[in-house]
Amino acid sequence: MLPRMIALAMCCFAFLSHAAPPQVVKAVPDNGDVNVDPNLSEIRITFDQRMDTGGRSIVGGGESFPPIADHIRWENARTVVIPVKLEPDHEYWLSINNQQFRNFRNVRGESAVPYPIRFVTGGAGEGAATDADLRELNAAAIDTLGGALGSMYSYRDRTGLDWETLLHENRDALERARSPRAFGRVVSTLLAKAEDKHVWVEVGDSQMATYQSPPVPNVNPELLHEAVPGFERISPIVFMGRWDDGIGYINVASWDGTHPEAVEAAFEALWRLHDARAVIVDVRMNGGGDETLAKAFAGCFIDEPVLYAKNRYVDPANPGAFGPVLDRVVEPSTRRPRFTGPVVVLSGPVVMSSNEAFILMMKAAARATVIGGTTQGSSGNPKPHDLGNGVTVWLPSWQAMDAEGNMFEGVGIDPDIAVDAPPERVMRADPVLDAALEHLRE
Repeated sequence: MLPRMIALAMCCFAFLSHAAPPQVVKAVPDNGDVNVDPNLSEIRITFDQRMDTGGRSIVGGGESFPPIADHIRWENARTVVIPVKLEPDHEYWLSINNQQFRNFRNVRGESAVPYPIRFVTGGAGEGAATDADLRELNAAAIDTLGGALGSMYSYRDRTGLDWETLLHENRDALERARSPRAFGRVVSTLLAKAEDKHVWVEVGDSQMATYQSPPVPNVNPELLHEAVPGFERISPIVFMGRWDDGIGYINVASWDGTHPEAVEAAFEALWRLHDARAVIVDVRMNGGGDETLAKAFAGCFIDEPVLYAKNRYVDPANPGAFGPVLDRVVEPSTRRPRFTGPVVVLSGPVVMSSNEAFILMMKAAARATVIGGTTQGSSGNPKPHDLGNGVTVWLPSWQAMDAEGNMFEGVGIDPDIAVDAPPERVMRADPVLDAALEHLRE
């Protein structure tokens, strides 16, 4: 699943009270740039806010670190200038701050978000690549992108966009792009029209989002420690609690496949609630992750295999067509805690991707009632497409469906019991959790 959605869920539990930390908004050269003029004498870094000009952390070393040619200076309170002496045909790497060295700070003392920069210079005597060279490279990349959108993008027809026409209208701007990052910026703006959060652009080690439509949560995480008795954090993404009348609570903020040990705490919580008369599973701030982890947890609530969803993949051997519709089944989890009492799952507009699959799993288990709001309707199993000019585009490769074969992309999954939770109400109360408790206590 998208790292940015996992980070959103975890961020909401950080209870941050201060303003956003500073970020790099412009770098020359930028991360992923190729054919950089070896005669370039300065690296320029611009932040989004005023900085403390008394400190800095320019991280790196060895042959890949750009040789500093003179005193580093601040042009103004937002832009630092690093004089360098570059060589042709050379790959360079540096980072503005990192996890250990964080001395680029704003005037409030907050460290800037680390920003790595990797770039490659052009050949000796050539300077940067000629306009003709770049246009030829970019033209081939446009054709590759057009082919991928036309034959390998599983939701290409969902919004009725004419991708061939859109690429033609933007062709000149794309061909004139002077770097992979500049090309990527145009592509990311173009692909935003797909309104698909599983479409994104990569340049080097950095990722560019396309469609931006932040969901409005139907939960205020800061209220949970007051609303749930014994509320405790048992891993970075798993929380639990219990009411005196025997209703247990488990909150899983992500199915993060890069840290499965953190998700393992969900099983620990279920072990500890083995004698609860009912359990509420709260995934309202969970944007997805690894579906196999979601399957393992959902398997604790079922007695036999359950068909929970279907999907079909783009057929690589037959461009523009799809393969057969495939069943997706969740199996009972062995050597895991089992819970056979009533279960309520709390859902809402933040839920997407693999967490939507979890909602379908729990809806398919007869004991689970889903309460809250409709999910985002975004599930794509994205695959990379290298455009050959330093830019990679990720596009969904499947069409996800519910157990009846209905696609829910852009539509979402409705709860069994819908609860109105406008933002102004969520700021001071938790109507979704209240509805779940009322349902279980009837």
